[in-house]
Amino acid sequence: MKVGFIGLGRMGAGMAANLIKAGHALTVYNRTAEKSRALLAQGATAADSVAAACRADAVVTMLADDPALEQVVFEPQGMLESLAAGALHVSCSTVSVELSARLTERHAAAGQRYVAAPVFGRPEVAAAGELFVVAAGEPAALEAATPLFEAFGQRTFVVSRTPKIANLVKLSGNFLIASVIESLGEALALVEKAGVDAHQYIELLTASLFDNPVYRNYGMLMADGKFQPAGFAAPLGYKDIRLVLAAAEELRVPLPFAAVLRERLLTLLARGGEALDWSALARLAAADAGMQRD
Repeated sequence: MKVGFIGLGRMGAGMAANLIKAGHALTVYNRTAEKSRALLAQGATAADSVAAACRADAVVTMLADDPALEQVVFEPQGMLESLAAGALHVSCSTVSVELSARLTERHAAAGQRYVAAPVFGRPEVAAAGELFVVAAGEPAALEAATPLFEAFGQRTFVVSRTPKIANLVKLSGNFLIASVIESLGEALALVEKAGVDAHQYIELLTASLFDNPVYRNYGMLMADGKFQPAGFAAPLGYKDIRLVLAAAEELRVPLPFAAVLRERLLTLLARGGEALDWSALARLAAADAGMQRD
Protein backbone atom coordinates (compact mmCIF):
# COMPACT_ATOMS: atom_id res chain seq x y z
CA MET A 1 0.00 0.00 0.00
CA LYS A 2 1.11 3.58 -0.62
CA VAL A 3 1.29 5.07 2.86
CA GLY A 4 2.11 8.48 4.30
CA PHE A 5 3.34 8.76 7.87
CA ILE A 6 3.30 11.99 9.87
CA GLY A 7 4.97 12.22 13.28
CA LEU A 8 8.33 10.51 13.81
CA GLY A 9 8.81 10.70 17.55
CA ARG A 10 10.03 7.71 19.53
CA MET A 11 6.78 5.85 18.92
CA GLY A 12 6.17 6.93 15.34
CA ALA A 13 9.69 6.09 14.17
CA GLY A 14 9.34 2.47 15.25
CA MET A 15 5.89 2.14 13.71
CA ALA A 16 7.06 3.65 10.43
CA ALA A 17 10.05 1.30 10.28
CA ASN A 18 7.76 -1.69 10.61
CA LEU A 19 5.56 -0.44 7.78
CA ILE A 20 8.65 -0.40 5.56
CA LYS A 21 9.58 -3.92 6.68
CA ALA A 22 6.08 -5.08 5.77
CA GLY A 23 6.59 -3.86 2.20
CA HIS A 24 4.53 -0.69 2.17
CA ALA A 25 5.72 2.24 0.04
CA LEU A 26 6.24 4.80 2.78
CA THR A 27 6.48 8.58 2.55
CA VAL A 28 7.35 10.30 5.82
CA TYR A 29 6.97 13.82 7.13
CA ASN A 30 8.13 15.37 10.37
CA ARG A 31 8.55 19.00 11.36
CA THR A 32 12.13 18.15 12.39
CA ALA A 33 13.51 16.65 9.19
CA GLU A 34 16.47 15.01 10.97
CA LYS A 35 14.14 12.46 12.51
CA SER A 36 13.44 10.96 9.07
CA ARG A 37 17.06 10.13 8.21
CA ALA A 38 17.12 6.59 9.60
CA LEU A 39 13.88 5.78 7.79
CA LEU A 40 15.17 7.16 4.50
CA ALA A 41 18.12 4.78 4.80
CA GLN A 42 15.60 1.95 5.15
CA GLY A 43 13.76 2.91 1.96
CA ALA A 44 11.27 5.61 2.93
CA THR A 45 10.74 8.73 0.84
CA ALA A 46 10.86 12.14 2.47
CA ALA A 47 7.97 14.58 2.08
CA ASP A 48 8.67 18.30 2.39
CA SER A 49 5.14 19.11 3.53
CA VAL A 50 1.99 17.59 4.98
CA ALA A 51 0.39 17.85 1.54
CA ALA A 52 3.19 15.80 -0.03
CA ALA A 53 2.78 13.07 2.59
CA CYS A 54 -0.93 12.90 1.76
CA ARG A 55 -0.37 11.67 -1.82
CA ALA A 56 -1.14 8.16 -0.60
CA ASP A 57 -3.86 5.57 -0.14
CA ALA A 58 -3.62 5.99 3.61
CA VAL A 59 -1.90 8.40 5.99
CA VAL A 60 -0.97 7.44 9.55
CA THR A 61 -0.57 10.21 12.12
CA MET A 62 1.30 9.70 15.41
CA LEU A 63 1.42 13.10 17.08
CA ALA A 64 1.78 14.25 20.66
CA ASP A 65 -1.48 16.02 21.38
CA ASP A 66 -4.62 17.72 20.10
CA PRO A 67 -2.92 20.96 18.93
CA ALA A 68 -0.31 19.06 16.91
CA LEU A 69 -2.94 16.91 15.19
CA GLU A 70 -5.28 19.85 14.61
CA GLN A 71 -2.49 21.77 12.91
CA VAL A 72 -1.62 18.88 10.59
CA VAL A 73 -5.24 18.21 9.64
CA PHE A 74 -6.87 21.64 9.52
CA GLU A 75 -4.08 24.00 8.46
CA PRO A 76 -4.06 25.30 4.85
CA GLN A 77 -2.64 22.56 2.62
CA GLY A 78 -3.15 20.18 5.52
CA MET A 79 -4.63 16.69 5.47
CA LEU A 80 -8.22 17.77 5.05
CA GLU A 81 -7.39 19.75 1.93
CA SER A 82 -4.77 17.32 0.59
CA LEU A 83 -6.15 13.81 1.02
CA ALA A 84 -7.93 12.45 -2.03
CA ALA A 85 -11.57 11.44 -1.84
CA GLY A 86 -11.74 7.90 -0.49
CA ALA A 87 -8.26 8.07 1.04
CA LEU A 88 -7.86 6.97 4.64
CA HIS A 89 -6.59 8.81 7.71
CA VAL A 90 -5.49 6.47 10.52
CA SER A 91 -4.94 8.46 13.70
CA CYS A 92 -2.80 6.56 16.20
CA SER A 93 -2.36 9.59 18.46
CA THR A 94 -3.76 9.72 21.98
CA VAL A 95 -6.08 12.70 21.62
CA SER A 96 -9.35 13.92 23.05
CA VAL A 97 -12.69 12.29 22.41
CA GLU A 98 -13.95 15.67 21.21
CA LEU A 99 -11.23 16.02 18.55
CA SER A 100 -11.80 12.49 17.31
CA ALA A 101 -15.50 13.24 16.86
CA ARG A 102 -14.64 16.41 14.96
CA LEU A 103 -12.19 14.55 12.70
CA THR A 104 -14.84 11.95 11.92
CA GLU A 105 -17.29 14.65 10.86
CA ARG A 106 -14.83 16.72 8.82
CA HIS A 107 -13.25 13.79 6.96
CA ALA A 108 -16.70 12.43 6.09
CA ALA A 109 -17.73 15.83 4.74
CA ALA A 110 -14.61 15.82 2.54
CA GLY A 111 -15.37 12.34 1.22
CA GLN A 112 -12.41 10.85 3.09
CA ARG A 113 -12.29 7.91 5.49
CA TYR A 114 -11.16 8.11 9.11
CA VAL A 115 -10.15 5.46 11.64
CA ALA A 116 -9.07 6.09 15.22
CA ALA A 117 -6.42 3.55 16.21
CA PRO A 118 -4.49 4.60 19.32
CA VAL A 119 -1.96 2.07 20.56
CA PHE A 120 -0.74 0.61 23.83
CA GLY A 121 3.00 0.07 24.21
CA ARG A 122 6.21 1.97 24.85
CA PRO A 123 8.84 2.86 22.20
CA GLU A 124 10.68 -0.45 22.43
CA VAL A 125 7.39 -2.27 21.82
CA ALA A 126 6.69 -0.05 18.82
CA ALA A 127 10.13 -0.84 17.39
CA ALA A 128 9.45 -4.56 17.78
CA GLY A 129 6.11 -4.31 15.97
CA GLU A 130 4.26 -5.60 19.02
CA LEU A 131 1.86 -2.78 19.86
CA PHE A 132 -1.75 -3.42 20.83
CA VAL A 133 -4.07 -1.43 18.57
CA VAL A 134 -7.45 -0.11 19.75
CA ALA A 135 -9.40 0.60 16.59
CA ALA A 136 -12.79 2.08 15.73
CA GLY A 137 -14.39 3.15 12.48
CA GLU A 138 -16.59 2.01 9.65
CA PRO A 139 -16.00 -1.65 8.72
CA ALA A 140 -14.71 -0.90 5.21
CA ALA A 141 -12.24 1.65 6.56
CA LEU A 142 -11.07 -0.76 9.25
CA GLU A 143 -10.57 -3.46 6.63
CA ALA A 144 -8.44 -1.08 4.56
CA ALA A 145 -6.36 -0.23 7.63
CA THR A 146 -5.81 -3.85 8.72
CA PRO A 147 -2.53 -4.37 6.80
CA LEU A 148 -1.13 -1.33 8.61
CA PHE A 149 -2.20 -2.63 12.01
CA GLU A 150 -0.63 -5.98 11.22
CA ALA A 151 2.67 -4.29 10.40
CA PHE A 152 3.14 -2.47 13.69
CA GLY A 153 0.88 -4.36 16.08
CA GLN A 154 0.64 -7.83 17.53
CA ARG A 155 -3.14 -7.65 18.02
CA THR A 156 -5.98 -5.31 17.08
CA PHE A 157 -9.09 -4.78 19.18
CA VAL A 158 -12.02 -3.29 17.23
CA VAL A 159 -14.20 -1.58 19.84
CA SER A 160 -16.79 0.36 17.83
CA ARG A 161 -17.92 1.76 14.50
CA THR A 162 -17.61 5.20 16.09
CA PRO A 163 -13.97 6.37 16.04
CA LYS A 164 -14.08 8.45 19.23
CA ILE A 165 -14.78 5.33 21.29
CA ALA A 166 -11.28 4.05 20.53
CA ASN A 167 -9.87 7.27 21.99
CA LEU A 168 -12.04 6.90 25.09
CA VAL A 169 -10.82 3.33 25.58
CA LYS A 170 -7.19 4.41 25.17
CA LEU A 171 -7.57 7.22 27.67
CA SER A 172 -9.20 4.85 30.15
CA GLY A 173 -6.23 2.51 29.78
CA ASN A 174 -3.75 5.31 30.41
CA PHE A 175 -5.74 6.26 33.51
CA LEU A 176 -5.27 2.70 34.77
CA ILE A 177 -1.54 2.75 34.00
CA ALA A 178 -1.14 6.02 35.88
CA SER A 179 -3.05 4.51 38.80
CA VAL A 180 -0.61 1.60 38.91
CA ILE A 181 2.39 3.94 38.73
CA GLU A 182 1.16 6.10 41.62
CA SER A 183 0.13 3.20 43.86
CA LEU A 184 3.31 1.25 43.12
CA GLY A 185 5.44 4.30 43.85
CA GLU A 186 3.71 4.72 47.20
CA ALA A 187 4.14 1.02 48.05
CA LEU A 188 7.84 1.19 47.15
CA ALA A 189 8.33 4.18 49.42
CA LEU A 190 6.67 2.26 52.24
CA VAL A 191 8.81 -0.88 52.00
CA GLU A 192 12.07 0.88 51.07
CA LYS A 193 11.85 3.10 54.11
CA ALA A 194 11.59 -0.08 56.16
CA GLY A 195 14.77 -1.40 54.51
CA VAL A 196 13.37 -3.72 51.82
CA ASP A 197 15.41 -3.82 48.59
CA ALA A 198 13.42 -2.21 45.74
CA HIS A 199 14.51 -4.71 43.09
CA GLN A 200 13.68 -7.68 45.30
CA TYR A 201 10.27 -6.17 46.03
CA ILE A 202 9.46 -5.70 42.33
CA GLU A 203 10.61 -9.26 41.60
CA LEU A 204 8.35 -10.56 44.35
CA LEU A 205 5.33 -8.64 43.07
CA THR A 206 5.78 -9.57 39.42
CA ALA A 207 6.47 -13.23 40.19
CA SER A 208 3.35 -13.57 42.31
CA LEU A 209 0.53 -11.01 42.44
CA PHE A 210 1.12 -8.84 39.37
CA ASP A 211 2.76 -10.77 36.54
CA ASN A 212 2.17 -8.25 33.76
CA PRO A 213 4.19 -5.75 31.68
CA VAL A 214 2.93 -2.63 33.46
CA TYR A 215 4.18 -3.74 36.86
CA ARG A 216 7.35 -5.31 35.45
CA ASN A 217 8.43 -2.44 33.22
CA TYR A 218 7.45 0.48 35.40
CA GLY A 219 8.50 -1.32 38.55
CA MET A 220 12.03 -1.79 37.23
CA LEU A 221 12.21 1.84 36.09
CA MET A 222 11.27 2.88 39.63
CA ALA A 223 13.66 0.45 41.29
CA ASP A 224 16.50 1.62 39.03
CA GLY A 225 15.51 5.27 39.35
CA LYS A 226 15.79 5.40 35.57
CA PHE A 227 13.43 8.13 34.47
CA GLN A 228 15.40 9.41 31.45
CA PRO A 229 15.17 9.15 28.53
CA ALA A 230 11.43 9.22 28.94
CA GLY A 231 9.53 6.46 27.19
CA PHE A 232 6.37 8.38 28.01
CA ALA A 233 7.10 11.87 29.26
CA ALA A 234 5.34 13.29 32.30
CA PRO A 235 3.67 16.17 30.34
CA LEU A 236 1.99 13.58 28.10
CA GLY A 237 0.73 11.69 31.12
CA TYR A 238 -0.66 14.91 32.58
CA LYS A 239 -2.33 15.66 29.25
CA ASP A 240 -3.98 12.23 29.13
CA ILE A 241 -5.34 12.45 32.66
CA ARG A 242 -6.85 15.85 31.85
CA LEU A 243 -8.42 14.35 28.72
CA VAL A 244 -9.91 11.38 30.56
CA LEU A 245 -11.37 13.76 33.15
CA ALA A 246 -12.90 15.87 30.37
CA ALA A 247 -14.45 12.77 28.79
CA ALA A 248 -15.75 11.64 32.17
CA GLU A 249 -17.31 15.03 32.83
CA GLU A 250 -19.09 14.91 29.48
CA LEU A 251 -20.48 11.46 30.32
CA ARG A 252 -21.24 12.40 33.96
CA VAL A 253 -18.94 9.69 35.32
CA PRO A 254 -17.07 10.62 38.52
CA LEU A 255 -13.38 9.62 38.47
CA PRO A 256 -12.14 10.77 41.89
CA PHE A 257 -8.75 9.06 41.66
CA ALA A 258 -8.11 10.60 38.23
CA ALA A 259 -8.37 13.98 39.94
CA VAL A 260 -5.70 12.84 42.41
CA LEU A 261 -3.47 11.73 39.53
CA ARG A 262 -3.88 15.08 37.80
CA GLU A 263 -2.59 16.84 40.92
CA ARG A 264 0.29 14.36 41.37
CA LEU A 265 1.44 14.79 37.79
CA LEU A 266 1.08 18.55 38.03
CA THR A 267 3.26 18.44 41.16
CA LEU A 268 5.88 16.41 39.29
CA LEU A 269 5.92 19.00 36.51
CA ALA A 270 6.08 21.87 38.98
CA ARG A 271 9.15 20.26 40.54
CA GLY A 272 11.04 20.14 37.26
CA GLY A 273 9.87 16.81 35.87
CA GLU A 274 9.14 17.99 32.31
CA ALA A 275 11.77 15.71 30.73
CA LEU A 276 11.15 12.71 32.99
CA ASP A 277 9.16 9.56 32.36
CA TRP A 278 5.81 9.61 34.14
CA SER A 279 7.03 6.75 36.33
CA ALA A 280 9.00 9.49 38.13
CA LEU A 281 5.84 9.83 40.21
CA ALA A 282 7.80 7.43 42.42
CA ARG A 283 10.09 10.35 43.24
CA LEU A 284 7.17 12.23 44.73
CA ALA A 285 6.19 9.30 46.93
CA ALA A 286 9.78 8.91 48.11
CA ALA A 287 10.08 12.63 48.83
CA ASP A 288 6.78 12.59 50.74
CA ALA A 289 8.24 9.79 52.86
CA GLY A 290 11.37 11.84 53.60
CA MET A 291 13.58 9.84 51.23
CA GLN A 292 15.57 10.83 48.18
CA ARG A 293 15.21 8.75 44.98
CA ASP A 294 17.78 9.41 42.22
